[in-house]
Amino acid sequence: MSNFLTKAFGFDPTKHAVRTELVAGLTTFLTMAYILAVNPSIFSALDMPGGSVFTATALAAIIATLVMAFWAKKPFALAPGMGLNAFFVFTVCLTMGHSWQFALTAVLIEGLIFVVLTLTKVRVWILNAIPLSLKNAIGAGIGLFIAFIGLQNAGLIVNSDATLVTLGDMTQGTGLLAVIGLVISCTLVMLHVRGGILLGILITAVIGLFIKDPATGETITHFGGVLSLPDSVAPIAFQFQWDKIFSWDMLVVVFTFLFIDMFDTMGTVIGVAQKAGFVDEKGNIQDAEKVFMADAIGTIAGACLGTSTTTTYVESSAGVGAGGRTGLTAFAAAACFALALFFSPVFLAIPGAATAPSLIIVGMMMMQPVTRIDWTNYRESIPAFLTLILMPLSYSISDGILIGVISYVVLYALSGKAKEITPTMWVLAVLFILRYIFI
Repeated sequence: MSNFLTKAFGFDPTKHAVRTELVAGLTTFLTMAYILAVNPSIFSALDMPGGSVFTATALAAIIATLVMAFWAKKPFALAPGMGLNAFFVFTVCLTMGHSWQFALTAVLIEGLIFVVLTLTKVRVWILNAIPLSLKNAIGAGIGLFIAFIGLQNAGLIVNSDATLVTLGDMTQGTGLLAVIGLVISCTLVMLHVRGGILLGILITAVIGLFIKDPATGETITHFGGVLSLPDSVAPIAFQFQWDKIFSWDMLVVVFTFLFIDMFDTMGTVIGVAQKAGFVDEKGNIQDAEKVFMADAIGTIAGACLGTSTTTTYVESSAGVGAGGRTGLTAFAAAACFALALFFSPVFLAIPGAATAPSLIIVGMMMMQPVTRIDWTNYRESIPAFLTLILMPLSYSISDGILIGVISYVVLYALSGKAKEITPTMWVLAVLFILRYIFI
């Protein structure tokens, strides 16, 4: 048995314990299972069937995490990414005006390109070339963006003609439920309750059965059962829009997806790998190309199933913290996602006001990398600050990344440190400047 575990998952019986690895996998699942409730909620803005999105989300997570378990043999779990799903829905579809079929096609193309970039080790090359300050800022900026979306979904931040945004009504309806949920979720997280975020979502959803929406007079939560066979993904699977694959907009969207996913995954992998001890003395990550391949394959699978880009989850650090060090942890997390497929009524009954606290808390958790930025070195801190602040304020993850890279190169050049800029950064800065000139 131990021989099989060693070959399949990189398990070493002299260093690892089966029980520890399995508990770690369960811990990772519990901390990231909120995506099963959040993803259908976010995609509902496009009128995509929630049950199908739920199934696609779970299947994409299972496929990608199994690749991570058996191929990379690392304790990382994957699922459709927060931030990336927001870019898919709110930027590509609702802001740029494209169909969700167009966006899925862009995700598929991105995944195929990622396979090539991973096989040629270009992703690892770029990973090693990007300054750490920008990597840390990207992760934190995505956190702010996710939290901002959560506050909007809860009705806690609303539109204002005078100030653009203002505080919403917290005394009734969705606003009240979101505040209650935030208090509950924060308490559970502070008490280090395993799966505290997911538990907070479920408790808040139950409370929603007793709070009415003043606009409709109906309760905010509509409960419809516990167990059910998974909904079919047929309405959203393989729904690609091939007639626009050579359009300028497709190029722009694919390019943006590439860089959002690339830097999001890089930041996550760096942080979790450091915590797990998978980083050598030079800062290089063990088997980084295999980790990235799981991400690429998961993205292709997700696009075919009908969901947004799949990426490595920062919540994997919870499993690492519980002792997970091998692919057996990832396998256990994938098994939990498979089991969750049959509890879709529970996840789909959860309203946006109940998932909003999870977005806010996850956003907070993603802020930790800012502590690793040297704020006294203005060549590093100014580009980092622009990166993280522009993501929520411009409502665009990509603009934050692009302007961050451009400002980094410009400030280093103006301060007489041009020789310290890597060739990769010069190339990226030029490409990004051309993007703003011609797009």
